[in-house]
Amino acid sequence: MNKMITRSLQVGAVALVLAVSAGCQDTKAIDEAKAAAAKAQQDASAAMAAANSASTAANSAASAAASAKSAADGAQSTANQALQAAQASQACCDATNQKLDRMFKKSVSK
Repeated sequence: MNKMITRSLQVGAVALVLAVSAGCQDTKAIDEAKAAAAKAQQDASAAMAAANSASTAANSAASAAASAKSAADGAQSTANQALQAAQASQACCDATNQKLDRMFKKSVSK
């Protein structure tokens, strides 16, 4: 992008220099060369503004992506904790069922 801007400025400057150095006495040609240089400058400024805007948008997108990753990491951590709690609860439930089965068998065998 910056190369394009630089190139546009160079082309405009070269056109102006060629018009003047050729001994052109026609003010219309000089005015056209000045207008071309001014247009190149405007184009370069517009391109620079667009590049800055794109850079800002990319930075915003990167920030949003980092925020989303942080939220996803937090959600994964919470899910892992919930899984551990569920496994502990299941182990407790299994132990209680085994204890009840033993108590039932003991009372039936008497």
